[in-house]
Amino acid sequence: MSAGWYLRRLSRMGPREVGGRVGDAVRRRQWRSSPPDCPEVTGARFTAVLPAGTAAAVPPDAAKRLIAEADRLMAGHIEYFGVVRDDLAAPDWWYDPKTGRRAPWGYAFDVPYRNEDAVGDIKQIWELSRHQYLTVLAGAYAVTGDERYAERVAEHLRRWWSANAPLRGVHWTSGIELGIRLLSWVWIRRLLDGWPGAAGLFEDNPVALNQIWHHQRWLAAFPSRGSSANNHIIAEAAGQFAAACAFDWFPASARWRTGALRSLERQLRNNTFDSGLNRELATEYHGLVLELGLAAVAEADTAGVPVPASIRQVLLRMTDALAAVVDSRLRPPRQGDADDGHGLVVDGAGTDRWGSLLATGDAVFGRLAWWPAVTGTDVRTPLLAALIRPYPASGSAPAVSRPADRPAHFADAGLTILRGPGEIWCRCDGGPHGFLSIAAHAHADALSVEVRHDGVDVLADPGTYCYHGQPAWRQYFRSTLGHNTLQIDGADQSVSGGPFLWTRHAHSRVLAVDTPGTSDAGTARWCAEHDGYPGSVHRRRVELCAEERELLVIDEVRGDRREVRLAFHLGPAISADLVGSRAVLTWTRDGEDRSAVLDLPGELSWRAHRGETDPPLGWYSAGFGRKEPTTTLVGTGFAEGTALSGEFTTVLRFHG
Repeated sequence: MSAGWYLRRLSRMGPREVGGRVGDAVRRRQWRSSPPDCPEVTGARFTAVLPAGTAAAVPPDAAKRLIAEADRLMAGHIEYFGVVRDDLAAPDWWYDPKTGRRAPWGYAFDVPYRNEDAVGDIKQIWELSRHQYLTVLAGAYAVTGDERYAERVAEHLRRWWSANAPLRGVHWTSGIELGIRLLSWVWIRRLLDGWPGAAGLFEDNPVALNQIWHHQRWLAAFPSRGSSANNHIIAEAAGQFAAACAFDWFPASARWRTGALRSLERQLRNNTFDSGLNRELATEYHGLVLELGLAAVAEADTAGVPVPASIRQVLLRMTDALAAVVDSRLRPPRQGDADDGHGLVVDGAGTDRWGSLLATGDAVFGRLAWWPAVTGTDVRTPLLAALIRPYPASGSAPAVSRPADRPAHFADAGLTILRGPGEIWCRCDGGPHGFLSIAAHAHADALSVEVRHDGVDVLADPGTYCYHGQPAWRQYFRSTLGHNTLQIDGADQSVSGGPFLWTRHAHSRVLAVDTPGTSDAGTARWCAEHDGYPGSVHRRRVELCAEERELLVIDEVRGDRREVRLAFHLGPAISADLVGSRAVLTWTRDGEDRSAVLDLPGELSWRAHRGETDPPLGWYSAGFGRKEPTTTLVGTGFAEGTALSGEFTTVLRFHG
């Protein structure tokens, strides 16, 4: 990174964080010259097994998907972030199939992992070594007893341990990778229990013991700090805690377990609003943190380790919040960064992540009457439910108040869901610009809206697409113009200092919310404003009229005369015919034709953009590393806070 980036990054740290990072730098130098040896371990036994009959409780269709995925992996095929790999039978752990580059060998902290020219796409390299494909293979062994799966897992673990000595190479550079990898190893050992080679692979294997010990030593020494204490520190603490519970074979295990549990309890609270939404306001990280937290509690209950009541209460609130915000097809908002990261993977392709989390929540916490129905099945839920004590278990935690009705407005997160007939769903964003001083996973999307009809993206959040190596695309997908909101003078509302760094944050505030159930007129209303543009205030009002099946978006700019661009990004399933300031939208859902009309502000000059690259405009990313052209409607003009042209009204009317 450039010297300017380091200065900008330093400016977002407090004295305590700076001191901690200086200490980290000193330890890294010391570790280079004097690597310690793993203490001798004798008599290690693995006791954190699944209760008898758990594998038999896996629903047949979920088991079928799992086995199909395992067979695909056995044949050498896998896909990460839109890139297909056919080398999984004997993978190169340092190879990036996207760029064709191979990460360099050397002392871990010398590897320039952010430099794609030197290393390749680091996400492609790291993902395979999270070993979540091995938890899938181990799960296939658990439900079938077929030793082919177990033998492949053992082969790959032995090869990985041999090729990735402690503190050597790219897989020892990031704590989140070590934490998730430890969690995977715990579940691999658990799912392989009963296979004759399981003990020889883990507790009776000095190489495995050395790797497990060094992973935990690393995590204890280099936790994410201060402005970086987001989802990464949850993964670090959850992975270390799980390993210290299940692999409690070392002199430091009790100390590591206590420290990791203390960190997990504190950071789960810090990372979660009281309403239950994740403070990063990036929905996929809500899912990741919830998965990690549930996995950690499963290890605690299996090992008989008491867990602070607040941990279960945070996970309960997170689960209720997820149930509250999903649409009719159980899709949550597409908000902030998303990198397809998972905490624990034991399911095959086609399993609904969000339905799985709600199914686990039902099993562990109990569903509320207003929760949406979950009809799908998964493998993970019966496994976790077999280990986690139901909530509230006697003596484990006091009962907490849960919402009697489905929440629509989360005041602390600034997120509001407006719902209408025909499964109309609208997310309104009036919340903080991300979490902590750098807001690493935030987008410049203040006052944006996201609208779906029966689960289909109509006005879409375009997603994330990439993190490293493609700065123009990274900038676009997190920009103001890249979202359904208003841009002034060609600038973003918040100022970026790097791909995971914002140096100035727009501040939003919700002025009014009136949702069905509190509204006598049958119309849901929301109003908010932000201060992201010095000298001007952008205020937006949204009204969803149930009777008319109509959504009004009214934008007001107060301040000096400014050039504005108002963007509406259509989902990839939507076709648009734009004539003047009216766009006719059509799409198909379950074989049925659907349509809507979008009447745009006539004061602006409107153009349709699709799949443009210089600069990027008109793109949708369904998942990390994948993008496809879509239609973006952009209106350009001028606003004067004291004139009629300072207010712009958009009307979306659904038909049928």
